[in-house]
Amino acid sequence: MSDITPNQVPDARDLDEFRRNGYQLIDWIADYLGGLEDRPVVESVAPGDVRAKLPPHAPAAPEPFAAMLGDLDKIVVPGLAHWQHPNWFAYFPAMSSPPAILGELAAAGMGVQGMLWSTSPAVTEIESHVLDWLVDLTGVPQSWKTTGPGGGVLQMSASDSTHTALVVAREQCRRRTGAPAEQMVVYTSNQAHSSVEKGANVAGYGHVRLLDVDNNFAVPASALETAIAQDIAKGLTPAFVCAAVGTTGTTAIDPVREFGEIAAIHGIWLHVDAAYAGAAMICEEFRAYQDGLELAHSYTFNAHKWLATNFDCSIFWVADRRPLIDTLSIVPPYLRNKASDTGEVIDYRDWHVPLGRRFRALKLWWVIRSFGVDGLKAMIRGHVAEAQALQAWVDSHPRLEIFAPTPFALVSFHHVDGDDATAALADSLNAKGVYVTPSVAGGKNYVRVSIGSTWTEPAHVERLRDLIDQSAN
Repeated sequence: MSDITPNQVPDARDLDEFRRNGYQLIDWIADYLGGLEDRPVVESVAPGDVRAKLPPHAPAAPEPFAAMLGDLDKIVVPGLAHWQHPNWFAYFPAMSSPPAILGELAAAGMGVQGMLWSTSPAVTEIESHVLDWLVDLTGVPQSWKTTGPGGGVLQMSASDSTHTALVVAREQCRRRTGAPAEQMVVYTSNQAHSSVEKGANVAGYGHVRLLDVDNNFAVPASALETAIAQDIAKGLTPAFVCAAVGTTGTTAIDPVREFGEIAAIHGIWLHVDAAYAGAAMICEEFRAYQDGLELAHSYTFNAHKWLATNFDCSIFWVADRRPLIDTLSIVPPYLRNKASDTGEVIDYRDWHVPLGRRFRALKLWWVIRSFGVDGLKAMIRGHVAEAQALQAWVDSHPRLEIFAPTPFALVSFHHVDGDDATAALADSLNAKGVYVTPSVAGGKNYVRVSIGSTWTEPAHVERLRDLIDQSAN
């Protein structure tokens, strides 16, 4: 039982105290980001180390903010992998930036719900407008704007976007063919993100075909065509095709146009997963990789990967929003209102599974305005240039071989001495103050180097190259 009397309890709602604490927290964040290079990319921590520092019971009495701020340094930071570190070359980037952080803070401060237009009109209209901006900026079909038949919505992740597309495609197939979900088939690459297979399972599809890939780790159109023909012969119902523009493993690119033409013949939903590479489409020179998008029914990419916006901020576009809304809209009496009944507004609760939704668009809006389109293009082009230079260096190295093409900013390579030497190379690098991802594709080990941290400069890539050279010999 607490010894503090009611009159002595600090008021956690005190705005003057909040102002003082907020200044301290912003200072702490700036110091954290500015000091990352002096820290290991991944802290040395064993399972249970963090929990061992926590008290066994929640505090009965209020604690001062200074104690919480202090615990960031004592408990939290020593238990992190620092995704914003300039020597982070693992997975794909999980970018953040000062304007994105401030946008997130402002959204949290307002604490509004954007589930309906009427519950905060600015949340909906800014989101619609910014995603219409991105239609222009990325070269996707103009009809995907909310002023046309399609439209965009911000989801938590590309996985959520893909899961949503799978549900809508299932319902469209059921209405068109009468087939049960257990009879329906999903087609995607054996290099596709696991969210496709997981989403198919969640949505109740009976069959998932993971298609074989070519030497560039992309699915040939002929493989899709053959698989569909075989399933139709078996009495199954093809329902969903996912084309990857930049797979997770190697940034391989499936032929979107050819997939779309095949899907159209059979009435199949075409979804394009560009979770990582979609951000690059703000640069015109990369748009050939997404040729054929006018044939797609849905498309997703993550602004929180490579567009300087912190997680979570995933863009999901549909060519026609009516099937999406028809599938997901349920309107109990407590959600009815005059604005929605007129049909003149967007209610984003009908565009995804959750009802409640945060003001995600604010940080994306601020990022675009703070960097400017030219600044974002320069950032992406800089990362790609660094990756291409690293690939050229690997090509010339006597102990290394490029494992897959480098269309964007991921360099994949392996050691000429085979799998064990490649695994040892990755382990050696990760022990020397950088962080890369070892992986396997086609039964072979390789190393992934993803260039794209907000704070990574050419000097960091040059140091990585030197470490690779030392570790490979």
